[in-house]
Amino acid sequence: MTTHLLRVDASARRTGSITRDLTDRIIAKLNADAVTTRDLAESLPHVSEAWIGANFTPADQRSAEQREILSGSDALVDEVIAADMLVIGVPIYHFSVPTALKAWIDMVARVGRTFQYTDTGPKGLLTGKRAILAVASGGTEAGSEIDFATGYMRHVLGFIGITDVQIISADQMAVDPDATLAKAHAEVAALAA
Repeated sequence: MTTHLLRVDASARRTGSITRDLTDRIIAKLNADAVTTRDLAESLPHVSEAWIGANFTPADQRSAEQREILSGSDALVDEVIAADMLVIGVPIYHFSVPTALKAWIDMVARVGRTFQYTDTGPKGLLTGKRAILAVASGGTEAGSEIDFATGYMRHVLGFIGITDVQIISADQMAVDPDATLAKAHAEVAALAA
């Protein structure tokens, strides 16, 4: 089976990033046939009034300017669609996801491309994919009442149809970094492709 992974790095740090190290380890463990990397430290545009106007104009009615406005978002959506699995580095910044990751989510959660509205509510279109979240935090325990990152990521991925979501967590690095990293590394070693 051919596996195409999409790696999304959201840490602003390139050196010493726990999530980047975990995504490296996950990618090596999974030994995929192809890996596409999206580094969000490069920054993405945020949703603007012009973007919203272009997005809600039917594709066959968009002007050249509107197609250009959506071209970056289209490329990001195409990366997600092409991937069998997503490996997303999710550092917890101030209890939630970094703004760069939120910008990526805003660009890939596209009506008609990654989800659609139905009589019973929204329906994700990207079913059959798997996601692994490499989570790191200084003091926020993953899954706790003050963790607004992992639940949000599960929800938004499910919203676009990706419900098979696994979390590998190096949380509370400020409390016991050695034990935390050992646990996360063991979770990576136990991954099945």
